[in-house]
Amino acid sequence: MGKYSIGIDLGGTKILTAIVDKTSGEVISFIKKKTKKDKGIDKIVQKIINSVNDVLSETNIDFKDIDDIGIGAAGQINREKGIIINAPNIECANLNIKDILEKEFNKPVILGNDVEIATIGEMYFGAGKGETDYVCIFVGTGIGSGIVQNGNIRYGTTGTAGEIGHIIVDIGGRSCGCGGCGCLEAYASRLAIEKRIIGALKKGRHSDIENYLVEDKPIKTSMIRKALENKDELITQILNEASEYLASGLASVINFYNPSLIILGGGLMNAIDYFYERSIQIAKIKSLPTPSASIRFERAKLGDFSGVIGAALLSKYRNLK
Repeated sequence: MGKYSIGIDLGGTKILTAIVDKTSGEVISFIKKKTKKDKGIDKIVQKIINSVNDVLSETNIDFKDIDDIGIGAAGQINREKGIIINAPNIECANLNIKDILEKEFNKPVILGNDVEIATIGEMYFGAGKGETDYVCIFVGTGIGSGIVQNGNIRYGTTGTAGEIGHIIVDIGGRSCGCGGCGCLEAYASRLAIEKRIIGALKKGRHSDIENYLVEDKPIKTSMIRKALENKDELITQILNEASEYLASGLASVINFYNPSLIILGGGLMNAIDYFYERSIQIAKIKSLPTPSASIRFERAKLGDFSGVIGAALLSKYRNLK
């Protein structure tokens, strides 16, 4: 096994591609491309191929020194065959991404789930290093988690363990992208918070965040943080609500699984201290006294690079299992 791999984090709003030094976790070079408007298989595949070519052009590393390509996709996947079964956020289904990329680049391709790769990144070089039993929870466009048990990721019977975003927190509540109603993801994800803000503004509520909005552009986490720092009433209210729901999900994990550690990642967790700290505080109150007394929380340490680092380490992780 050589020193370098390419890691790809394929999400609902972006593709992040990087060349990673597997011995240190260092990101040598990276490229970020937006995917929000590029729905459909052909456009997504071409953007992935372009991102690999672009990241290679940004470095002096010879392509022959790249061992393989690891990719994590948001959605349901077949790890063995390398097929993205269903990824609703990018309107992608039954895509044999392994076969396509192996033919394009003549390198082994390993597929994982997006939260799985982020968990692997944190396992080797982040907040999970040296830990054996914990849960990584990432709050982004959706909400997902990776369960680590005895040092290994637990995949479950169908390979879909860790779908914390689809814990039901409100029977008959808001519609979720999964087709269900009342899921945690519909209340506490980055997308859910953005929808709540936009809905409130359309109803005539005013907010400091209006000073930062750009027409036809999404609400950025930095805008939410600025409005919160200015003690904006609407943003504070919406974040308080979202943290209550997220805390309910965290308390459910604490009570049911009784992990020693929960690692929290994703843009909101990384950028907004208030949201991170309030969610933890309420989760400890809502969970049972005994597991609550022993639970530890840590922020994910690799930031936006958790996924690409983990994707680059997919072959290393699976070969050691």
